[in-house]
Amino acid sequence: MADSGSQTAPAPQIAPPPAKPKGVSIHDSAVKRLRFLLADRQTPEAGLRLAVKGGGCSGLAYNLEWAEKPRERDKVFERDGVRVFVDPKSYLYLIGTELVYEEGLMASGFKLQNPNVKAACGCGESFTV
Repeated sequence: MADSGSQTAPAPQIAPPPAKPKGVSIHDSAVKRLRFLLADRQTPEAGLRLAVKGGGCSGLAYNLEWAEKPRERDKVFERDGVRVFVDPKSYLYLIGTELVYEEGLMASGFKLQNPNVKAACGCGESFTV
């Protein structure tokens, strides 16, 4: 039997969904502010500790504090010489989060843009996942 010349069209290629960003990223604005704030510390290993604790009006709350060095099991995220430390338990809630520094007339401070948040309180310091 002769081929009639019809060809089967190839199956369309379906792109996989975009991968969720891993880790904690540090925005340019946060790098600049952290460099300024860490300049007074004479500890080269110092950084910002970022944690999630139970509490707040939405169930979980962010906690930021200075740390002279990372703890044994911390995940360390570094950008342009600035370091952020996250403990393993908090990391589960912070995967894909970006640390940003915002400056305005009414308020200035670090903000966490966390894609895992399902609901947050008005102040933005506590959340649920």
